[in-house]
Amino acid sequence: MGHQASAVIALHPRLKALQRSLAAAPLTKINDPELADRQLELWIKRDDLLHPIISGNKWRKLKYILNHALYAGADCIVSMGGAYSNHLHALAFSGKALGLKTIGFIRGERPPQLNPTLNDLLDWGMELRFVSRSHYRQLRGYQGHDSLPELQPGQYWLPEGGATYLALQGVAELVDEIEIDFDILAVACGTGTTLAGLLASPLAQHAIGVAAMKGGDFLINDVEQLLEMQRMTSHADRRILVDYHFGGFAKTTPVLLAFMQDFQRRHGIELEPIYTGKLLFALYDLIRRDYFPAGQRIVAIHTGGLQGKRN
Repeated sequence: MGHQASAVIALHPRLKALQRSLAAAPLTKINDPELADRQLELWIKRDDLLHPIISGNKWRKLKYILNHALYAGADCIVSMGGAYSNHLHALAFSGKALGLKTIGFIRGERPPQLNPTLNDLLDWGMELRFVSRSHYRQLRGYQGHDSLPELQPGQYWLPEGGATYLALQGVAELVDEIEIDFDILAVACGTGTTLAGLLASPLAQHAIGVAAMKGGDFLINDVEQLLEMQRMTSHADRRILVDYHFGGFAKTTPVLLAFMQDFQRRHGIELEPIYTGKLLFALYDLIRRDYFPAGQRIVAIHTGGLQGKRN
């Protein structure tokens, strides 16, 4: 298949400086008899290697959002997430690096002792505002960067997980970097933004999303809405798998943990149990059930998030 470059967007000088600190995100081929026996190829797009902190889809999603905020003259980014949020973790670090204040609405009551993620947020200068779950659900209703009613001058609102059309543009660039022909893209899903960004690329013809939480059927509509915000129609086949959540978001089981440990031992690639572990478990389960026709090449996106393993 041919490769089509994404439209070039001028980056703010401060953002250019941050981008220069990023490393390459290579493709790694998984050599495995199970794959060879079925005449399949599995490759991992190693976005976890982009940066020690703002790795994976977090940087992809934040890149053009932060660019827009900087050019709009914002001096503070306000967003939301759970107590283990990779999104807020990357945002707080990026805000400090760019000289922007950050405020995070955290779902639930303030715990007596903060976990490593929340301590990092504080260390990087993010103001933490713990809110009730009902208030948190209300915050999900505000999508535009200026839509949050209590915003002050200079503040820029960023929805949960960076779910905006600007995030899709950053994720779509990931597909342009894949220098081999491929049949299927596969990614874990939280808000569905990364999957929508993959589908926003004309190079994506078939995509699989693996829901990280129970009741992930809502992701189907959310992905379509994000694509509509981009004013584009994706003709790519897509399927969202909702039965690999292992009990719910951030839940795990001995079976999942054993799979992750075995995968890391055999292939030297670290996974985490919230997203990437579930993604690879689902792909191997499909492979063993002969879901993929012989001869197909699958590219799985490693979306980083390894910091969450500390909590």
